[in-house]
Amino acid sequence: MKKILMVAYRLIGGSFLFIVCILAMIVLSSRLSGGEPTILGHQVKAVLSGSMEPTFKTGSIISIKLADNTTKYKKGDIITFQKDQKLITHRIISVVNENGNVSYKTKGDNNDGPDLWKVSSQDVIGKYANFTIPYIGYAMNVANSKVGSALLLFIPGLLLFISAVRSIIVAAKDLETKKSQLS
Repeated sequence: MKKILMVAYRLIGGSFLFIVCILAMIVLSSRLSGGEPTILGHQVKAVLSGSMEPTFKTGSIISIKLADNTTKYKKGDIITFQKDQKLITHRIISVVNENGNVSYKTKGDNNDGPDLWKVSSQDVIGKYANFTIPYIGYAMNVANSKVGSALLLFIPGLLLFISAVRSIIVAAKDLETKKSQLS
């Protein structure tokens, strides 16, 4: 039973450390680059509202495939777009082509009616890439704050310091044990 608890403790601790390191990498790379971190043409975004439930839950993170000048979207696609300095992710309910200018009528899956605006193709950031992880978005939002960024730098350093002190204490006890056995 003790071994099972020790394995569980190490798995939980290792998972926590892994998540903290990944969040630190994301935050630091976005701070250094001045923009959002992009991996193979994809970005990770946090879901901040329930407008797209049950497709994604509030607090999830989603991956979006970034748009380029040739990207075309169709009815049913889920897109992330810029509206009034905010990012919104909603489903396309119709494609509007007016004099060669393409725009999209959108709606959140959980909303009663369509959005009151049309989204121009220039405002589209990208398309949902069918990848989501629940609840990590809450941690990502905290990590992107000033306090969260500072903690992401402080916590791994503190954990490394504690690990080093623990190793020194264990080594000192082992040395004392060996000395007492030799006497």
